[in-house]
Amino acid sequence: MRATVIYGAGDVRVETVPDPKLREPTDVVLRVVRSCICGSDLWPYADMKPSERGRRIGHEFLGVVEETGADVTTVKKGDLAVAPFVWSDNTCEFCREGLQTSCLHGGGWGAKDVDGGQGEAVRVPQADGTLVKLPHTEDDDLLASLLTLSDVFSTGHHAAVKARVSEGQNVTVIGDGAVGLSAVLAAKRLGADRVVLMGRHRARTDLGREFGATDVVAERGEEGVEKVRELTNGRGTHAVLECVGTKGAFEMGLGAVRAGGAVSRVGLPQYEDGPIGVGVFRRNVTVTGGVAPARHYIPELLPDVLEGKYRPGRVFDRTIDVEGVPDGYRAMADREVLKVLIKP
Repeated sequence: MRATVIYGAGDVRVETVPDPKLREPTDVVLRVVRSCICGSDLWPYADMKPSERGRRIGHEFLGVVEETGADVTTVKKGDLAVAPFVWSDNTCEFCREGLQTSCLHGGGWGAKDVDGGQGEAVRVPQADGTLVKLPHTEDDDLLASLLTLSDVFSTGHHAAVKARVSEGQNVTVIGDGAVGLSAVLAAKRLGADRVVLMGRHRARTDLGREFGATDVVAERGEEGVEKVRELTNGRGTHAVLECVGTKGAFEMGLGAVRAGGAVSRVGLPQYEDGPIGVGVFRRNVTVTGGVAPARHYIPELLPDVLEGKYRPGRVFDRTIDVEGVPDGYRAMADREVLKVLIKP
């Protein structure tokens, strides 16, 4: 089959690799129907050290079950299912607490002989715990929205949940990428009254407004913080959803949050040290967030997507086939597009 392999910064290739086969009775072989390139994939694309062997990549996908192991009971051949961006047994103590990203028996796609999602098929370990069965559809728009449950919509929702977003609150979302726009959607879904989107790409912030952003702040740094405070009578917002991952974004979040509020980080941090000293302490600001347990959230979000109440799939603005993946990475890195959908 054809699949994506990354060899280093700027070096993404599509190669012929072995077809996935069942290894354990808990495995499923899934034929990929939709996958995509994630903003977090751009970090290794920007700075991964060269490798002779390369590694498989891609962690957002849905597909049709082609083969099942003897112990699999929740899906059967021919079923459509979505995979969260990590696999898990959904039964260990952490999974039972809703933290499948810390599953004692789980792992990540593209690691330890597990296929990456940016290819034609995937061996899914712990299939009963990982996959969520979907109703069959050939609707392109619905499939795109269902795909966002694997990562970006669930991640935006996680940001809002961890920040305790509730009805009537003011929220700032930092970042106009797919996760940031999903966070806007999630904040409105949880009842936020005012949602300030911090972003400077007009096409993206326009979509953010359609998703529910009431205000857009294009400025960055201290100037951006001041703009947010001007919109909130100098107080800042109850919640800040930081969806970028840079230290500068985190610092803006701390500046924009209201006393007693929360800064929820879901952008993959590209820094080790942050300003969480006495100023944050005195204002009773909560710093929270982390890797989103998408498997925990999918059952909650799925009905709204199926009903068309929310259409997070609108974040995709280019569709390619598997052979076009290298150029898809380039286009996202160059900010030509927001998020690339892969249709094998």
